[in-house]
Amino acid sequence: MIRLLLPGVRQEWSTEDLIGSWTLVGEDWRLVGNKSGATRLGFSLLLKFFELGGRFPTGPEELPAAAVAYMADQVKVDPALLDTYRWSGSTIEYHRAQVRDACGFRESSRSDEDKLASWLAAEVCPVELRDEQLRQALLIRCRAERIEPPGRIDRIIGSARTTFEKRFCDRTVSRLSELSIDRLNNLVTIGAAALASGRNLLAELKSDPGKVSLETLLREVDKLAAVRALELPPDLFADTSEKLVHAWRARAARSFPSDLRDMPEPTMLTLLAALCWWIC
Repeated sequence: MIRLLLPGVRQEWSTEDLIGSWTLVGEDWRLVGNKSGATRLGFSLLLKFFELGGRFPTGPEELPAAAVAYMADQVKVDPALLDTYRWSGSTIEYHRAQVRDACGFRESSRSDEDKLASWLAAEVCPVELRDEQLRQALLIRCRAERIEPPGRIDRIIGSARTTFEKRFCDRTVSRLSELSIDRLNNLVTIGAAALASGRNLLAELKSDPGKVSLETLLREVDKLAAVRALELPPDLFADTSEKLVHAWRARAARSFPSDLRDMPEPTMLTLLAALCWWIC
């Protein structure tokens, strides 16, 4: 079994599948044409890589050694010549244009980037928190739209996250009453009133209850009463994934009161609401 580390392309290949996926057939040979040497080998690998992943490799390190050797044997070129294939300049740009045209793809535009960021924010960010999963979703979307993935994927993901978080926080705050907002703000106020335990509610929410005892039970009852006094609406996170609420709760637990006070109010309120929500 040969292992390939290609984002957007499956990682496990049998030798039979390697032959099935990297073999030049029919129209491929017309595209290879009268190219020779490193140009012939480099173009052939670009073509098959793009067919498999819907994008171009960023450099020779993304090309599996087994695929290079197999392709070199097909096109009758020494595989070592791939080291001389240039990964920038007019030649590779022309090769990419040929491959895109052959596969029915087009280059992405700034408008495409904006649309992709909007799509990620609306459809993927609410349910997927990891950048790598967002990246994979974007690549799949590009392939479905027959668009070469943009070079600034990290920027698109960052833009999508920013857009989603603003919408999420604005929606959360819109569901809070003025009373709830005032009481959540009080959680990070310097000198906030202490609970019966002598600690403020925010510290209690972020702490581990400890071993079960009468003392810890009374502290938890005190905490529960204080959280219920915030009067958070029962449907505050009704249409939000549990995974997302948990992530915001964990983020709030890692934040110092001063960090929370420095945040935009909608972000701070959403974090505090998520921190309190689990105990309601």
